[in-house]
Amino acid sequence: MAGFYEQIDQDGNRIGWQAKIRKKGFPSQTKVFRTKADAQAWAASVEGEMVRGLWRDRSESERTTLKECIERYLLEVTSHKKNGHPEELKLQQWSRRPVACRFMSAIRGKDVADAIKEMEREGKSGNTIRLHLAVLSHLFKVARTEWGMEAISNPVEAVRKPRLPQGRERRLVGNEEDRLLDACRADENSDILSIVQFAIETAMRRSEICGLRWENVNLSGRVAMLPDTKNGTFRRVPLSSVALEVLRAIPRRLDGLIWNVKADTVTRAFERCCKRAAIEGLTFHDLRHEATSRLFEKGFNPMEVSAITGHKTLQMLKRYTHLRAEDLAKRMG
Repeated sequence: MAGFYEQIDQDGNRIGWQAKIRKKGFPSQTKVFRTKADAQAWAASVEGEMVRGLWRDRSESERTTLKECIERYLLEVTSHKKNGHPEELKLQQWSRRPVACRFMSAIRGKDVADAIKEMEREGKSGNTIRLHLAVLSHLFKVARTEWGMEAISNPVEAVRKPRLPQGRERRLVGNEEDRLLDACRADENSDILSIVQFAIETAMRRSEICGLRWENVNLSGRVAMLPDTKNGTFRRVPLSSVALEVLRAIPRRLDGLIWNVKADTVTRAFERCCKRAAIEGLTFHDLRHEATSRLFEKGFNPMEVSAITGHKTLQMLKRYTHLRAEDLAKRMG
């Protein structure tokens, strides 16, 4: 049963109408409107949903802003992630956008679409924008399932996402590998040669190589163990004869690390070597592309390659793997 009550200011002027719904089995619902007609329309809609079993409590989402939800998400979700800093930066950017001041129940697809246009004007790539949207989408999912905001819809699902650019297809061509290794031999960083060789042989990520310890390498068993990977899963990487030669040539360090070098240092050294070798458009991560492609060209199947590289799905392998038609033709007979 709904009741409607005049709202009077201190001077005795009517400033609105309060609608209050009391129905057995449901929490009481109260909302203030400018006119009695608006209050009656709202009450009729809510009572109708209650009768049909469609009603969801909107009070929490109607009094909580997106910015407040971002603060809660950072505390309850992001802070418990292994590497939550990138997500924290994205959420901080969302909190500075106009949409953050809106109540959760009022955020529509148009608001998210406007934010996408704003990010495009800022020069963000399509992939970066999609990552920002993924964080926001998960926040709405948590709000619906864990924070009592079952009535809200996810506005991210209502918008068109920016198209992703075609995956990188950069591989070593011609004599680029020889030129790159010669440049590494001449570089001031004595570790870069062995690191590049090891990357080409193992398809390991830059961070995995820099964090590799002797205690996790079994030379006789030809395996490197990665207890802490980007995906948070343990992985065993088989070592080729070239990878073994690289490791055996490296002096043992007292701190247990195989290479005492930071990831950013590797990137800078690699860029110097590419410049010295007159190689354009090659990144260190492209060596992972190269190594993964070579595994397929050697005849490994997708499951075997996934076990070596740590890619979770075949779709991810497709993004990183680009096989040379010439090499495939040789296997066709």
